[in-house]
Amino acid sequence: MGYIINGEDKEADADGYLVEADFSNEAAEAIAAAEGVALSDEHWTIINYFRDKYREDGHTPSFRNFMKDMAELMPGVDSKGMYDLFPKDGPAKQAVRIAGLTKPFGKAGY
Repeated sequence: MGYIINGEDKEADADGYLVEADFSNEAAEAIAAAEGVALSDEHWTIINYFRDKYREDGHTPSFRNFMKDMAELMPGVDSKGMYDLFPKDGPAKQAVRIAGLTKPFGKAGY
């Protein structure tokens, strides 16, 4: 499995996560299109959040920490709202995948 991003075939694992992170907007757009997600400003806020955390920490945060941070970045958006934005696997998985990041690790796969 993989994605065509800027004319290049990018390798992905069996779960659809890129094997090597790609921080380009084209990567997010290609992966979102493959997953049937039309990206809105809210999606981009979350994608950029995960990308920033990945750059800072070398991995993405747990869902709990993510929701704590989102309370500040996107007041009024609760976990149901996050699952509405990323209905396939929720934000802790689908948003990370669409952000062009590698597979999250740790408890329960992230």
